[in-house]
Amino acid sequence: MDLSDLHIFRTVARTGGIIRAAEHLHRVPSNITTRIKTLEADLGAELFLREGRRLRLSAAGKILLDYADRLLSLADEARASVQDGPPHGMLRLGSMESTAAARLPGPLSRFHQACPEVTLELHTGDPRLLVERVLTAELDAALVAEPVADPRLATLTAFEEELIVVAMAGHPPMTSARDAAMKTLLAFHQGCPHRKRLESWFAGSGIVPDRVVELGSYHAILGCTIAGMGVALMPRSVLNTYTERARLSVHELSARLRKSRTLLVWRKDTPQANVMAFADILRGKKT
Repeated sequence: MDLSDLHIFRTVARTGGIIRAAEHLHRVPSNITTRIKTLEADLGAELFLREGRRLRLSAAGKILLDYADRLLSLADEARASVQDGPPHGMLRLGSMESTAAARLPGPLSRFHQACPEVTLELHTGDPRLLVERVLTAELDAALVAEPVADPRLATLTAFEEELIVVAMAGHPPMTSARDAAMKTLLAFHQGCPHRKRLESWFAGSGIVPDRVVELGSYHAILGCTIAGMGVALMPRSVLNTYTERARLSVHELSARLRKSRTLLVWRKDTPQANVMAFADILRGKKT
């Protein structure tokens, strides 16, 4: 089996189709189709079930995908192990939106200065999906909120966050969720750890929110909070970057809920010079 064929196979499996895989790999669809057929012929097994234009993994394909992840990760590890010199190539980094907005500008600037030969790709999203993408080697590392318990991952504490509840300006002090004038939560998707923390705060007071309004960015959440649509929870570092923060009231959480760590995670079995160099930047070391 050719490693490039395995890479193409894995990309088709992840994207769900030939055309999307071709766009991702910058190849023509006919080339992708030919390489998949060649791999199937070599293995003597059908790897995909064809459903119109969409491809779904067969039983054999699911088995091969696990091996492909491991083989490609081992190849990356071998390549990194025999390469000398300073970090270079690509660093594919995932991050929660709050971390990317409030915490990363400084470290990324220092990383670019220390490692000018490294091209960095930054992907933001749901922490759960970011961890999955690290495990499948689609990302080299990611910055996600604790907890992270997968034994395949190495972790480094990157940032300590103080979480706060925000409401419209003039809102009376809130010592618990019972004091919230609006029982509507303004938050990200269900996988967001800060949303879970806010829901726990309400549950601890025996309060069931009237509803949850899901929004796609902190600026949208803060704008709706100013308008009095509900309450939100976020790192204080995010609020500190917001130019309209005077139009908001800030309410502190209990010690149990206030603190949160953001972790840098990467696969233990695929140590990479680029990831280690970025970890050193987060530790405050010179690379």
